[in-house]
Amino acid sequence: MNVTVYTTADCNMCKAAKEYLSANNIEFTEKDVSKSRIFATEMVRITGQRALPVIDIDGKFIIGYDQDKLEEALGL
Repeated sequence: MNVTVYTTADCNMCKAAKEYLSANNIEFTEKDVSKSRIFATEMVRITGQRALPVIDIDGKFIIGYDQDKLEEALGL
């Protein structure tokens, strides 16, 4: 399973999403869009979204921190 979290350091919902993934032993790649224009452009190009977090689970995108959608996408 490939999980990527598009995030920023000051985003509380991003922190909650990363904490949730870590607590469930889900490995993920973090892409901080505030530090990389490439990550920001990639996120908007792929999803059309600017809201954070954006969580990519094997090509399924979850916008914002929604635990129910995360559990469904992760099969938890």
